[in-house]
Amino acid sequence: MNAEIEERLAIRELVENWAVWRDAGDWERFRSVWHDDGRMMATWFQGSADEFIRVSRDGWDKGVSILHFLGGSAIDVAGDRAISQTKMTISQRASVDGELCDVVCTGRFYDFLEKRAGRWGLVLRQPIYEKDRLDPVDPAAELALDRGLLDAFPEGYRHLAYLQTRIGFKVKRDMPGLKGAAVQALYARGAAWLAGAPHGG
Repeated sequence: MNAEIEERLAIRELVENWAVWRDAGDWERFRSVWHDDGRMMATWFQGSADEFIRVSRDGWDKGVSILHFLGGSAIDVAGDRAISQTKMTISQRASVDGELCDVVCTGRFYDFLEKRAGRWGLVLRQPIYEKDRLDPVDPAAELALDRGLLDAFPEGYRHLAYLQTRIGFKVKRDMPGLKGAAVQALYARGAAWLAGAPHGG
């Protein structure tokens, strides 16, 4: 098999393992997809992989329900570095203003990866949030959302941010979306990473 295809397959396997092991609460194996200096960026968390695992595990134990589903991917490999973009949805269930709701957010995982000592690992994961929606689990329920709070967040993840804020998370308000300066800056960082520069995350 072509060596580059083998590298792409190994990276795709890592991305798939991230979603399966994280959503299953398989924390020991989940740690294995990260390098020691790996960092995670999300609406509700920004920090080291180890801290992300800790807070994810704490949330899991408290009943926080966040699940991930993956679609297609595009992977650029340059020697021992790579950028992977993977279509995904984030699904979170929680009570919003007294009603149990589901939020589904569509976007991409934009991953900075490096091969060290023969092993690919995540150095930085920065999701791109493209669009989302919020639905009550009971279709007969009526929601009256706080419009001011909803509109305070970017269009790509405003319903996800609304739900997360309502259950006590502090949500980052400048994450990259489908278009705009933030995502263009991310693409530039990705190109620089492939060329040998630090990821800047």
